[in-house]
Amino acid sequence: MARIHYLLVLAVFSPSLALKGIKSSHLSLYSPVPGSSPPLWKCLNSSQEILYSALNDDYCDCEDGTDEPGTSACPGALFYCVNEGHIGAYIRSSRVHDGLCEPECCDGSDEPEGVCPNVCVSLGNEHRRVVNAERKMRKTGSKIRSSYITHAQREKKRLEDSIQSLKTEVALKEIEEARAQEIWEHTASMDAEMLEIRRKSPTYRLLSDYVALIDAMIVRENMLNERITALEAILETLSSGYNPNYQDMAVLEAVRGWAALKGSEEPKETESTAQEDTDTAQSQPPDEEELIWTDERIVELKDTDALSALLEHERHIGSLSTEDFSEELLSLEHYIPEPFLPTFIRIRDAALDLLTKFKLVRPAAVPPGASGDSDKKKTLHQNALNALNVVQTSLADEERALHKLFDPVFGFGKYGEWKKLDGTCIEKDSGEYTYSVCFFGSVTQKPNKGGGTHSLGRFSSWSRSPSDHPEQLTYYSRQIYGNGERCWNGPERSVQLELSCGTENTLLTIAEPEKCEYHFTATTPALCWPDSELDGENQKPLNEDL
Repeated sequence: MARIHYLLVLAVFSPSLALKGIKSSHLSLYSPVPGSSPPLWKCLNSSQEILYSALNDDYCDCEDGTDEPGTSACPGALFYCVNEGHIGAYIRSSRVHDGLCEPECCDGSDEPEGVCPNVCVSLGNEHRRVVNAERKMRKTGSKIRSSYITHAQREKKRLEDSIQSLKTEVALKEIEEARAQEIWEHTASMDAEMLEIRRKSPTYRLLSDYVALIDAMIVRENMLNERITALEAILETLSSGYNPNYQDMAVLEAVRGWAALKGSEEPKETESTAQEDTDTAQSQPPDEEELIWTDERIVELKDTDALSALLEHERHIGSLSTEDFSEELLSLEHYIPEPFLPTFIRIRDAALDLLTKFKLVRPAAVPPGASGDSDKKKTLHQNALNALNVVQTSLADEERALHKLFDPVFGFGKYGEWKKLDGTCIEKDSGEYTYSVCFFGSVTQKPNKGGGTHSLGRFSSWSRSPSDHPEQLTYYSRQIYGNGERCWNGPERSVQLELSCGTENTLLTIAEPEKCEYHFTATTPALCWPDSELDGENQKPLNEDL
């Protein structure tokens, strides 16, 4: 009854009020002030009151312009087109009664009756067809997107299992590395002890004395050579500057002796002498080499390390034995489990010492703690350390991949739906070039008639607009690819990829609005959000007025 009474009031005081410029849900705002006589109306955005009969009288009475929703009298006011059969819309009141049929008012209500035809039914039918097709497409794409999310969940499970397995493996590798280091350090300490014993050996002291003697002889030889050079210079000067008419027999004998000495330094090889040398060489056994004491050979001996020579001697003597029980015993360590290896080494060393003491075996060619054994243990430790580093690196990579999987800002989205597209490439032939976009990878441009492929950029971020947020659909509708090849005399190439919902991953358009700055458009099911995830504006029913 109240609704009927309200409509009767509108019909009495302003017959055109209920028909033009007012949204149906706002009709109650245009009721007269209760109890007012004559009937008054309160302006919507102020306390100003005007006669109810002044509404829509083509004169602007309210300062806020709300009293003329159906005319163009008030600047800045809005006129509502009901557009029955289609979607209602607002237009500026200045466009009312201007003689033009506004497309937003398909019912023609913005102009006098008969001026503009009412085409809302046909437009509404076409709009609903397009929207229903889009919704059907979105529904199909949403199912595909769901499979992408399922893929992300499987990847999450795989990464979690892999991380757990790698953590266990890291713990085992750490134990192995620690054991290898313990064995290496133990062997190295034995090396130090054995080397110290060798330094106290008479043979080592003898070799050291020989090396020191050679060094001293070289120093002495150098001093003598310097004196000889000086004396030669004196004699040469005397030979070239003495007066033969001066009868000094001492000087004369010195000059003659110097001349004879110079002549003997470069003997001429006669044929008989050469033949004798050849016969002598042929008479020597073929496995004997003549020892020539050249300067290089002397320096080599001088630089010889006495301890290295001693160890080499021991290895040589040990290699002559074909049945060395101690060698076989030493090789057993390769078959001992790592946890028991240090204990085995101690027992082995004690056994070898006992057997050697009673002369049941000879000392091993490479005794416990020899440098070769230490180097081998050091290599084993380094291998264990390398294996540990490899597993630790794999663990860090898997942990980063898991974090990125559901990172909405830098990764594959809140639900990981974009992970399925990681590395997926889409192409489009534009005639002159073929463009390729590999999601989260690179964008390339390849000439169709030959030539090199150009990099247009690599994935750098999602939307850079400050108004976009990862919770919004628009955030994932734009990808930025930057740091491409530099254009000739221009900037680095870059691509802005605009994405929209589609049942397939398809590259649609290619444009270059600015030099080397490309705009691509593409569709993907990853952007087909279901209605439950869309913003409120995208969920409004088709028949709801806007």
